[in-house]
Amino acid sequence: MPKWFMPAAATCGLMFAASPFLIANAPYESTMGLVQKIFYYHMPSAGMFLIAAVVCGVASVRYLFGGDPRQDRLAWAAAELTVLFGALALVTGPLWARKAWGVWWQWDVRLTSSLMGWMVAVAYLLLRRYGGPGSDKLAAGLALFGMANVPFIYISVNYWRTIHPTTTVVPTLPVSMGVPFWFCFAAFLLLFVLLLRLRVRLEEQRARVDALYLSLDQ
Repeated sequence: MPKWFMPAAATCGLMFAASPFLIANAPYESTMGLVQKIFYYHMPSAGMFLIAAVVCGVASVRYLFGGDPRQDRLAWAAAELTVLFGALALVTGPLWARKAWGVWWQWDVRLTSSLMGWMVAVAYLLLRRYGGPGSDKLAAGLALFGMANVPFIYISVNYWRTIHPTTTVVPTLPVSMGVPFWFCFAAFLLLFVLLLRLRVRLEEQRARVDALYLSLDQ
C-alpha cells in the first residue's frame, strides 16, 4: 500500500470519531428539530453514492475504448462502493423522512431515480459475478447508464415537485450547520478514497494470483 494510506486511514478514523460531537453541537433546525441531524450523514453518503457511480462510469468508458484491465478493476471497485454508499443513503433518507415529512417513502423523481441508480450498480455486480465470458464489456455498458443517471438525480429537485429541498440548500447553510456538514462530507470522501484504493488493491492481487496459476498450467 502507498505510504499515505495508513496516515489517511488514521485521520479518517479520527474524523468519524469527532463528527458526532460536531453534529451534537450543531443547532436544531427550526421545523424538524433533532431528526434533521441525520442530514450530516445522509447527504455525504448520498454524495459518495453519486461520485462512485461517476467513477465507475468513467473507468468503464476508458476500459471499453482502451481495454486497460486496470480501468476495469477500478470500475468494479467503484460499483461496489456505489452499492454501499447508495444503501446508506437509501436507509438514512427514509429514517429522516418518516419523522420530518410523515412518510417512509414517496415515489418522487429523486427517490425513484436514486433507487434506479442503486439497482443499476447491483445489476453491474451480479453481471460481473454470474455473467460469464464477455460480462465485463456488458457491465461496462451498464455502468454508462448509471453514470448518465447521476446528473438527473442531482438536478431533479430543481425541476420537478418533490419532498426534497432544492440544490441551493447546502451552499446557503449557516456557518453553525455548514462546518459540521463539510467536516462530515470530507470524512466520507476520505473513507471513499481509502475503500476504493483497498478494493482496487485486492483486485490487483487477485489478477496476479490468476496470472501465476496460468503460468503454472503452461
